[in-house]
Amino acid sequence: MSQLCNHVFEGKLCGVSSKIKFDCDKHLTMSSGNTQRETPDIETSSDDYARRFAGPAGEYFLSIQEKAFQCVLPARPDCSVLDVGGGHGQLVPIFINRDCELTIFGSDESTHRRVREAYPDATIAYATGDVLKLPYEDNSFDIVVAVRLISHIEAWETLLKEFCRVARHSIIIDYPSWISLNALTPVLFSIKKRLEGNTRTYKSFSRWQLSRVLRQHDFKVACTWNQFVLPMFLHRALHGTKWLQVTERGFRGLGLTALLGSPAVMRADRVTRR
Repeated sequence: MSQLCNHVFEGKLCGVSSKIKFDCDKHLTMSSGNTQRETPDIETSSDDYARRFAGPAGEYFLSIQEKAFQCVLPARPDCSVLDVGGGHGQLVPIFINRDCELTIFGSDESTHRRVREAYPDATIAYATGDVLKLPYEDNSFDIVVAVRLISHIEAWETLLKEFCRVARHSIIIDYPSWISLNALTPVLFSIKKRLEGNTRTYKSFSRWQLSRVLRQHDFKVACTWNQFVLPMFLHRALHGTKWLQVTERGFRGLGLTALLGSPAVMRADRVTRR
């Protein structure tokens, strides 16, 4: 049975040239000849998206996300990491501090701008292409990570298949969990949209649903770390007020976050066949 991580870590986080169109307020698709690619990372690497993580609420979100990653990351210093859709830069400080060999993969060159500007002296490799057809050999990276991505990808099973193919040891993703207030998304989304304005629709998952696909590609869920019981838009609407953060700590202490928290950060490890 998979282990559920409950550790708490202290930490502090720190014009597209191609033809694009907005698809049902969900994600962007980039046209290339007669084919289209799923490119939600163009949005998540934008200045507008970064503003969603500004201010007290945003700082709180990023600090909790860092704790989640510190919990689930395997103890592999100096490892090679592929951050797919990582143009938002949210994970860069974690891997720089671990002296990892970091590659950020985006669906368009524009997705790298913010990280290049924020970390001009960091040793980071950048690559672009189709996130569903990663241009790497099998087992090319020790770890493949992706946050703010799978919930905006229609062909999410193909995405996971690619992650499993190029990951030598582990993959780490985050996802909105159905076993949470996300079950009320059809009711709450209109409220979320009014409060946040630039929010997108998204797909929620169950742990079982993702685990099933991972097992098909010789990966097994090792641990998960759930982040919030209360909806993130509520934290934003109340400007990251401290009493909500205290409430979240209370939920975690009672074990409710482990059961009902979202988004969840999940690590899956390659299964060695005998």
